Amino acid sequence: MAALGALLVLTILFSATVGPIPIDALVVAKSSLNAIGIPAGITVVVQDLHLFGLTIPLPRPDLGYVYPFSFSVPRSAETIVRDLRLPRIFLAAVVGFALAAAGTVMQGFFRNPLADPSIIGVSSGAAVGAVATIVLFTSLPLQLMAFLGAIVAAFVVYAIATRNGTTPVATLLLAGVAIQTFLGAVISYMMIHAGQSLQEVIRWLMGNLKNSTWAEVEVTLPVAVLAFGVLVLYARDLNVLLLGEADAHSLGIEVERTKRLLLAVASIITAAAVAVAGVIGFVGLVVPHVLRLLVGPDHRILLPTSALAGASFLVAADTIARAGIAEVPVGIITAAVGAPFFLYLLRRREVHTV
Repeated sequence: MAALGALLVLTILFSATVGPIPIDALVVAKSSLNAIGIPAGITVVVQDLHLFGLTIPLPRPDLGYVYPFSFSVPRSAETIVRDLRLPRIFLAAVVGFALAAAGTVMQGFFRNPLADPSIIGVSSGAAVGAVATIVLFTSLPLQLMAFLGAIVAAFVVYAIATRNGTTPVATLLLAGVAIQTFLGAVISYMMIHAGQSLQEVIRWLMGNLKNSTWAEVEVTLPVAVLAFGVLVLYARDLNVLLLGEADAHSLGIEVERTKRLLLAVASIITAAAVAVAGVIGFVGLVVPHVLRLLVGPDHRILLPTSALAGASFLVAADTIARAGIAEVPVGIITAAVGAPFFLYLLRRREVHTV
């Protein structure tokens, strides 16, 4: 986890140097420290201590000294880093963090390494809300409508799959597939009548972090952190559910209550990510699968490591997406990188098993 945390910091700093105007890494680091709110000066009460020929300042209540904690950087470079690149990079990190965490929970919940955050229709619901806003209800806030669409889709899938207070996993999976197919048809119909808005619809459906703002980060980050905290608290229960629902019940787990909570929180964290970034595939599928091979199936370890790795992965993918001459949606990069790598892992595991 320490290594993944360090990797995330380095990935963020490197990503901020990349763009039409290259910026030195030291300037990026200074601008980043200024951006997160380190004040221009902090008053510290000190006195001088002379030791081995050195003068060392120590606290004393009658003297004051101002340590300069702000860093001098070119104004143009700081504006580019602080106002253009860092919001996008931080939003990519939050979205990758959320999608990887949700994918980890879904794979454990369904006991299937091919599960991903969109398996119960959350992404399709968000897409319907966003496309309807772009095409029909242009005056409504797109992110809010996408979030509501995702939550409604997840609720409908859960309601369809639940009978007599129980929700069989297989039924939930089939209901999710059916709802995804139906919502896909709704999206296709709206795209036919999108007119001049078609390009914006396609860009959103491919995943897009362009023109990200600090306001989006400030809205998405608390939701992702709070939802992740709840998922971590239930990591042990998720481990027990891997044994099967009967065994989990015999070990004292309230199975249906735990399933409802995990589904609800995973849906919320996915909805928050998709609402601000569009549909980005393979992050919640590939990253948890890779980390499971590296750290094992214990969700107390797998969940935080997957989330950190997902943040780094999406920041790196978005860096590639905007590094070329013509920027491409980040969803294309995650699919282009994630799909071949995932197939390689599957092939390698198959050969190793044989």
